Amino acid sequence: MDLAYISEWEKRPKSNHCPSIPLVCAWSCRNLIAFTTDLKNEEEKDLTHMIHMIDTEHPWDVYSINSGHVEMITCLEWDQSGSRLLSADADGHIKCWSMTDHLANSWESSVGCSVEGDPIVALSWLHNGVKLALHVEKSGASNFGEKFSRVKFSPSLTLFGGKPMEGWIAVTISGLVTVSLLKPNGQVLTSTESLCRLRCRVALADIAFTGGGNIVVATSDGSNASPVQFYKVCVSVVNEKCKIDTEILPSLFMRCTTDPARKDKYPAITHLKFFARDMSEQILLCASNQNNSIVEYWSLRKEGLPVNNIFQKLSPTVGDKPPMILKWRILSATNDLDRVSAVALPKLPISLTNTDLKVASDTKFFPGLGLALAFHDGSVHIIHRLTLQTMAVSYGSQRPVDEQAIKRQRTAGPSVHFKAMQMSWTSLALVGIDSHGKLSMLRISPSMGHVLDMTMSLRHLLFLLEYCMVTGYDWWDILLHVQPGMVQNLVEKLHEEYMRQNAALQQVLSTRIIAMKASLCKLSSATVARVCDYHAKLFLTAISCTLKSLLRPPVLNTPDKSPGDRLTEICSKITDVDIDKVMINLKTEEFVLEMTTLQSLQQLIQWVGDFVLYLLASLPNQGSGPVRPGHSFLRDGASLSMLRELMVMIRIWGLLKPSCLPIYTATSDTQDSMSLLFRLLTKLWLCCRDENHPNEPDDALIDECCLLPSQLLIPSIGWLPANDSIISRLQNKQPLRLQFGKPPGLAGHSALLQFDAFARAPGQPKIDHLRRLHLGAYPTEECKSCTRCGCVTMLKSPNKATAVKQWEQRWIKNCLCGGLWRKMPLSYS
Repeated sequence: MDLAYISEWEKRPKSNHCPSIPLVCAWSCRNLIAFTTDLKNEEEKDLTHMIHMIDTEHPWDVYSINSGHVEMITCLEWDQSGSRLLSADADGHIKCWSMTDHLANSWESSVGCSVEGDPIVALSWLHNGVKLALHVEKSGASNFGEKFSRVKFSPSLTLFGGKPMEGWIAVTISGLVTVSLLKPNGQVLTSTESLCRLRCRVALADIAFTGGGNIVVATSDGSNASPVQFYKVCVSVVNEKCKIDTEILPSLFMRCTTDPARKDKYPAITHLKFFARDMSEQILLCASNQNNSIVEYWSLRKEGLPVNNIFQKLSPTVGDKPPMILKWRILSATNDLDRVSAVALPKLPISLTNTDLKVASDTKFFPGLGLALAFHDGSVHIIHRLTLQTMAVSYGSQRPVDEQAIKRQRTAGPSVHFKAMQMSWTSLALVGIDSHGKLSMLRISPSMGHVLDMTMSLRHLLFLLEYCMVTGYDWWDILLHVQPGMVQNLVEKLHEEYMRQNAALQQVLSTRIIAMKASLCKLSSATVARVCDYHAKLFLTAISCTLKSLLRPPVLNTPDKSPGDRLTEICSKITDVDIDKVMINLKTEEFVLEMTTLQSLQQLIQWVGDFVLYLLASLPNQGSGPVRPGHSFLRDGASLSMLRELMVMIRIWGLLKPSCLPIYTATSDTQDSMSLLFRLLTKLWLCCRDENHPNEPDDALIDECCLLPSQLLIPSIGWLPANDSIISRLQNKQPLRLQFGKPPGLAGHSALLQFDAFARAPGQPKIDHLRRLHLGAYPTEECKSCTRCGCVTMLKSPNKATAVKQWEQRWIKNCLCGGLWRKMPLSYS
């Protein structure tokens, strides 16, 4: 476990961000981090409760929200999609925040609820019924269905037809539980009920869900002399009103309370957490005094109730099947520890086939089997989730070198320590907010602090990449552990595992794996040229799907195949190099579109024409020197076939409206540029259409491609903008020190510098990468960029045509690579 980077606030003379009390943070599955601070104004002497959002790839680009909460913020909670955030305060107010225009750095609160004057101590979204189990012991299986299985799990509440109903549940300090349901029409149904008849103070609480659709709430009044209480909560809708039913479950006393040697040593319970939202039968408890803490792990089990012999004789069947009761059993406990300041639990839903402690301790070390404890001396320990044994230790940026230094640090006064922590969704990274308000990002080794060979480390990373591919979660935290020497191996293994899946699953995951390969290849100078190819393939696939979807059959009674499918079939069968002969076999009436539609698509059509010309012109040079962008397309039969289909479509549309055709600068006015390019493209496609036995292009084809620069002006392809991501700069294992609001001026990594050679340098004319429009050197239109690949496009559409809207709907919420959008300042360069 080592430090990746630190982000801190700029010190200002009149207003400063100071840590809020309590300090809260939350990490979403899309690698967005939300945390709180109090903005202190020395002139007006008031506090503004702020919520800050950062993307882990751009930690300096913080979006700060004046939350509007009058009292301190006590809870933050992301939904399972990572696109909405709940915040709750000490006055009982709950707000739901969502992205404005799908921008990760623009948020607004549209709905909420309140329990006036009653502080919120626990908060959670209702469960949507989706639960995935990771089978670590089957990580070598070929089928994703064996590695990641869907667990039968009922939603907390369902609408008509079984669709999960959205909403949230909260617990207040006075022992109330409040549930808010979001109806499809935008209304909010809210109901409040007491957890039990005898209400008592709730200092700590947590919420979990059962597979049957019920909710379990754990509460403590903060005193170790009092039991930890558990309640079952059932939510239903009756006559358009939300109804809450509660039931008391078995409670427990911590083991340290019943131990005579420790009875009064730990008077307060300071942390109470279920191991996961969908694991209501396992809970972690921490009791503390002023200097020390102890952690206990409890599990709820069904046990047989012993029956007296007298009753067994009266009813023999009772002895055969004794009545079952639920009972809490302690599974493990730590020895005396330094005082714990924060706890972070793993989010990986690992399925353990045997919960026996000996078996669990002998299990291969894997991310997700450890939880993090932060201590008041500034250290962070990773401990095994079942045995609670220490697996790794980190002392942050200033690690004491000997025991004397540690003792001096303890006697000098309170040290800087984490007050809030969260693990990433693959448990490979840990974020902590310390007592000075600084944000620290730590790597957690895939081997959980133990020495593993390279093969086992790659296997762990590959397994987690596959998990992200299946779930759609962002994989930035996995990239933290990828070294340049691993990239080639990971990309190849990932492709092999992908090709083992059935055709339907491959189609679903096709764009996601391309985006994953692109982000991996960006980390090595040997593979960085492929990044451009992968993004070009994403763009080409999106254009092909959009243009084919515009085709309509002339009559309603059509065969099973769509016009786009028939186009693919005919182009694959007819291998003629003459584009006009291929057109003869198509029903041209299926390609008829409105003139305005064709003209609105000209920029996309122009890109297809330019890209074909660039690929063919680069064919003679790809065999010598370093690998250039476009190299992988020259051996990709599927992509070349897609380009042939698009060229045929464009040729037909050119007969309807010549102005929509791609524009080429030719040396001869009589030259048919599209026919020439289609002929060369078909010859290249014939060489590699059989992926198992590809052939090298013959000399005649290479000679013809050598002549292209003398016949046509070769366009420059605007690949991607200059990259400002941080992941490539973290590979040297040296922690970076950043400041919120200020982009870092860092020396580039070797792979990053080579990647920027394919990008547009600052000051050069900018381009809208998705609309293929030129924006000028200093754009005046508001733009947004992708947090993952850096792709830039205008925030508002300049064209209202239906076909353009259909194209823009493909990336309105996310970039084509799946990354989030963030708004860029007008002065970007």
